[in-house]
Amino acid sequence: ASHSPASPAPVPPNVPQSIIMAALAGCRAVRLTAPARVNSLKRSASVRQSTVRMAVPRSRGALSVAAAAKNYKITLLPGDGIGPEIMAVAKDILVEVGSQRDIAFDFTECLVGGAAIDATGVPLPPETLATCQASDAVLLAAIGGYKWDTLPAEQRPEQGLLGLRAGLGVFANLRPANILPQLIDASSLKRDVVEGTDIMVVRELIGGIYFGKPKGFGTDEAGNRTGFNTMVYSVPEIERIARVGFETAKKRSNRLCSVEKSNVLEVSQLWKEIVTKVHQEEYPEVELSHMYVDNAAMQIIRAPTQFDTIVTGNIFGDILSDAASMLTGSIGMLPSAAVGTDGPGLYEPVHGSAPDIAGTDKANPLAQVLSAAMMLRYQFGEEEAAAQIEKAVNDALDEGYRTGDIMSDGCTQVGCNKMGEILMEKIKA
Repeated sequence: ASHSPASPAPVPPNVPQSIIMAALAGCRAVRLTAPARVNSLKRSASVRQSTVRMAVPRSRGALSVAAAAKNYKITLLPGDGIGPEIMAVAKDILVEVGSQRDIAFDFTECLVGGAAIDATGVPLPPETLATCQASDAVLLAAIGGYKWDTLPAEQRPEQGLLGLRAGLGVFANLRPANILPQLIDASSLKRDVVEGTDIMVVRELIGGIYFGKPKGFGTDEAGNRTGFNTMVYSVPEIERIARVGFETAKKRSNRLCSVEKSNVLEVSQLWKEIVTKVHQEEYPEVELSHMYVDNAAMQIIRAPTQFDTIVTGNIFGDILSDAASMLTGSIGMLPSAAVGTDGPGLYEPVHGSAPDIAGTDKANPLAQVLSAAMMLRYQFGEEEAAAQIEKAVNDALDEGYRTGDIMSDGCTQVGCNKMGEILMEKIKA
């Protein structure tokens, strides 16, 4: 997540050898493990029968040694702004859930974004990317801040996020927007409009106008300075994101809406053609509809419950998913996942780095915690562990605890740390 929509830019430029050497100290490993049971519904993490840890049993003070049947290697990227605060909460929750459910974690914390720029001169140090690629999953907090906004576009923190997505090959971004009953009155729209909203936006993540070439600055025939970017998609790129959209729809209500701008853009005409072809040849049982992006933006606000699963390109998905997120009352409540065909997925809250409240204990850690739950479910198939975390969040909200961004009359306002303590109490109960 970044403090503002990602700048249209490709992966980071070539990094000088001196910077590479400086980055080698950018990651540090922490092993926090517990005995683990094998319960993977998708591709699992590495299975290490010989991993051993020292644990303090709850019933006795003596140390014991236990073998971990399975160990998940997680790269943590706290990033910038409120990132370190909310990541600390999510990490503690993961450790506690793991200790209860025999799940072992190896955490490695790395630099990315503005923090990496300050330490190494680049937003995505090579060591960070290599560590992420070698892990089972990546949990990211937030990237960006006003401090780095004056840097050239190719050197800004958001480049680290774009480079990370491309480096991991995570081409499909899953961004849910569902209304929690406890927060329905926090939405900026009327209750009768948003009640029952449950949307999943499947956004293509590493193609389109943010990555297309040519791009840059130039001069037109009249001598005026110009800026230009290229929105381009290939047939394979459209096919693979369409399949993710259809597969996601099959697991929900079997309805998929493809969003594009085929009345104006050739790239959207190809998009619509290929999505239709994939539907006819591979997923005829799924109900497919098409909608222009401007109409979709209006309809999400006018009647959001008409949507279930949306599949769309990078820039359209960037805009629509942020719009959909505000239906829920706060962008601070929503997790997201970015996945590819194989390898580690990238899990992060939808919100940004909120540099204005960093270090003030005002951050809402719930989206980060729910991103950790999403990681457990989608990456590792740990459904029960994910559900336990989600229940803790719901229980805290049921009891009226709120951070400032979701505060309403009759509730109790708490800070980031206190919300973490409340969640921990629910997990341990």
